[in-house]
Amino acid sequence: MTAMETYLHSLKGKRVAVIGIGISNTPLIRLLLSAGVDVTACDKNERESFGPLADELEAQGARLRLGAGYLDGLDQDVIFRTPGMHPDTPALAQARARGSVVTSEMEAFFQVCPCRIIAVTGSDGKTTTTTIISELMKRAGFRTYVGGNIGHPLLAEAGEMTPEDVAVLELSSFQLMTMSQSPHIAVVTNLAPNHLDIHRSMEEYVAAKENIFLHQRAEDKVVLNFDNEITRGFAAKAPGQVVPFSRAQGVGRGVFLRDGMIWAADTAGNARAVLRQDEILIPGIHNVENYMAAIAAVDGLVPDELIREFARSFGGVEHRIELVRTANGVRYYNDSIASSPTRTIAGLRSFREKVILIAGGYDKHIPYTPIGPEIVEHVKALVLTGATASKIREAVEAADGYGEGRPVIVEKDDFRQAVLAARELAQPGDVVILSPASASFDHFKNFMERGETFKKIVQEF
Repeated sequence: MTAMETYLHSLKGKRVAVIGIGISNTPLIRLLLSAGVDVTACDKNERESFGPLADELEAQGARLRLGAGYLDGLDQDVIFRTPGMHPDTPALAQARARGSVVTSEMEAFFQVCPCRIIAVTGSDGKTTTTTIISELMKRAGFRTYVGGNIGHPLLAEAGEMTPEDVAVLELSSFQLMTMSQSPHIAVVTNLAPNHLDIHRSMEEYVAAKENIFLHQRAEDKVVLNFDNEITRGFAAKAPGQVVPFSRAQGVGRGVFLRDGMIWAADTAGNARAVLRQDEILIPGIHNVENYMAAIAAVDGLVPDELIREFARSFGGVEHRIELVRTANGVRYYNDSIASSPTRTIAGLRSFREKVILIAGGYDKHIPYTPIGPEIVEHVKALVLTGATASKIREAVEAADGYGEGRPVIVEKDDFRQAVLAARELAQPGDVVILSPASASFDHFKNFMERGETFKKIVQEF
């Protein structure tokens, strides 16, 4: 019996609840039902939100608990929480006290995955770094599965994986909070305040991120950003091999930037040139960091020449400084994935000219003070929308160098009107960028929907 078959067999005769009927958990529900498991699927949305899916799941044997009381009376033997739900939510805490085992799709995947796992986390750069790693592994000849926060849930595919394959995961703090296993290769891109609307404190957020390496073995490795104070501090806690990367300081070993070249050095300090900075097609020094993290992760698995070939042709991830079109001499960029101030700052620094910035969105209760001076320096006109508009405006107006009209600030309640306002402010040669520095949940399901909406509006110009 494979590990996957053994795991599913262990659920036979038990009552299982799956919280959240979304992208992450719908394949899980189908997998459990196909294995003959007793499943109750719970979701806060009403039945009409699911259309034919509700009928399909019921036809396969699922019980549905939908709407306002979806968490009432949880007492199943095993409960799969949705990634964005805090594990100490009262309903889950009460179920755990009654003897329920609370887990997640990702925790189950780690239990049954037969192959090498490479996982990436951090406040910024996760998606691009994960994508670079996965594409490099594919080009090096590995059958590669991509999942976690990007790609699709992998538990349903674990049964077809072999030890020679590789799984590349992007992991959020929510997924990591209760993890008791770590990947063979862990990458932490950086850390800054984020998701403090759900996490109780910055300390809890950092502790969740640490789970990506705390359960490693001595032969495993963790790639850490030594330019970030928090992630540099992780090195002392790592049970496996620490591989640092840095663009600001010589690290002796690991991956570093010197004279426009990315170098990789072994434990003896012997360094080799891997990739010139100017060979990286996607713009921004943050993407140099993303490549450094990826190079550290795949060192010994992917030939350097293949890395160079890839860097010269890779145009970036959708919704990440994505050129949508040029209209009337104005370039429009979609950076919807930038849901934190640090990521928007990185995006602004990617352009030589001052830009017209569209920002604002759902409030994650994180500080916006650092973005104020960056907007003053890099933005000629600022269009604000969403719940964080006032916070961003306050940060800009309090920044050194701010003066009335430097930058011009416009506020719009409606997202479409914000995009149209940016168009009216733009002149030929300008850059307009959607880089919200905020999550999307005030008006959109996720950053992808926000980015697609932006692109659709821009294509109408």
